[in-house]
Amino acid sequence: MTPQRFQKLQSVINNRQSNLAVILENVYNPNNVSAVMRTCDAVGIQDIYVINDKTPPVKSWGRRSNAGTAGWVDVFQYENVETLIGEVRSKHQLIYASNLKSGSVPVYDLDLTASIAFIFGNEQDGISGKLSSLADINFIIPQVGMNPSLNISVACAVTLYESFRQRMLKGAYVGVNPDVNQVTNLSRRWGIAQ
Repeated sequence: MTPQRFQKLQSVINNRQSNLAVILENVYNPNNVSAVMRTCDAVGIQDIYVINDKTPPVKSWGRRSNAGTAGWVDVFQYENVETLIGEVRSKHQLIYASNLKSGSVPVYDLDLTASIAFIFGNEQDGISGKLSSLADINFIIPQVGMNPSLNISVACAVTLYESFRQRMLKGAYVGVNPDVNQVTNLSRRWGIAQ
């Protein structure tokens, strides 16, 4: 491994945000999941949770849209909402759901620097009432056009980059990952353990 490659991998690990995750509910198009994977990697998210209680588990993600990030993020698939939420609650303090329902808060009005898992729903129906009710906050991305929603991968990117912006301002990306277990695990998996 070249010194440059070693430094790049070490930098990526040190900027991972172990207190930030994404949940995708019944997202039908594997290319949308792959695009989300790419955005998660770009902002330092390691864990993506996929709940498929209406569709079969995905066997492969769209190669064009993930640009090789499938090996750099972890995707955990679930078929049971309660099991998924139990796992997410064991690692994250808050769950925020992207939801067009009345009373949802604009994403720009939220503090996105806490320990959060964001839920995004499928292309046709959004998130289910069940997951919406289990969220701590339902949020929207403000829009002024005719169509009230964005593509799932775009909505995720907008949300994650707002979180990225807020976290940058608070110094969360200083190149020192406070999660020692994550650093050790990824260093071993990526072949840079010393």
